[in-house]
Amino acid sequence: MAGSLHCQLLSPEGSVFDGQVSFVEAHALDGRVGILPNHAPLITALGDGPLMLRTESEGEKRWTIRGGFMEVLDNHISILAEGLQES
Repeated sequence: MAGSLHCQLLSPEGSVFDGQVSFVEAHALDGRVGILPNHAPLITALGDGPLMLRTESEGEKRWTIRGGFMEVLDNHISILAEGLQES
């Protein structure tokens, strides 16, 4: 996938998603954040709200989360999410 990021979504129960994405939208504590390829390094706490991963093969995958953390570094996103429910 051209212009993609590697994304790992983890919950307390284990790995939920591990693959390539073209866009991530999450609800940080101070508002929504969108992540595209080549985004600057970022660490943020996540609040209660939607999480969306856009993949080329599966389209948009959506969850509702109740807090967690997200790190973006070198086209790799790690998301540790609590209270994860698929939407």
